[in-house]
Amino acid sequence: MSNLAFLSLIFTIFISTSNAISQCNGPCKTWDDCDGQLICINGKCNDDPNVGTKTCKSSPPSVPSPTPTNTCRPSGTVNCNGVHPIYRCSPPVTSSTPAQLTFNDFSRGGDGGGPSSCDGQYHDNNERIVALSTGWFAGRSRCGKMIRIRANNGKTVTAKVVDECDSTMGCDAEHAFQSPCKNNIVDGSIAVWRALGLDTNLGIVPVTWSMV
Repeated sequence: MSNLAFLSLIFTIFISTSNAISQCNGPCKTWDDCDGQLICINGKCNDDPNVGTKTCKSSPPSVPSPTPTNTCRPSGTVNCNGVHPIYRCSPPVTSSTPAQLTFNDFSRGGDGGGPSSCDGQYHDNNERIVALSTGWFAGRSRCGKMIRIRANNGKTVTAKVVDECDSTMGCDAEHAFQSPCKNNIVDGSIAVWRALGLDTNLGIVPVTWSMV
């Protein structure tokens, strides 16, 4: 090969190489060396800050929504089978609200005391029904609404809200002479307990719940 032919080949290779299109972080000398809307910054192809492209930058990780803060505090105390705090509020309701599941007899003469707050009726305990602490009951606004309860064994059940588990009063006939409820109670019928595969003799069981 003559010297002229060799130099011509080298020149062709150089031109071909110089016209190569670089992707993100690829080497460059001018903007023409970069693909698409990328520009040459400090010898590397990158996004144009004036255009706002994010071709070379992965999307920032999503920031989880902050967990609602539990600002519920006792509004006083009541001397009823001992001194107990009373609450007019409950912890924030989320998609997985921690609660304590207790057992309630919603029938006439049962430990639920008077008839249910929502409809003024007594209920068959074979119904999947619950009473909620005062804050969660929210002034009857959840009457007739369905909630989903999940036990730690993985089982879930849906149940209807029919009553309030009063966190503000107790120790009278209406409340079956029981102490005020805590502010994080889901008071379930035996049908709810059975659906969750739980023994009512446990008394209180941690669960989570959410609106359906």
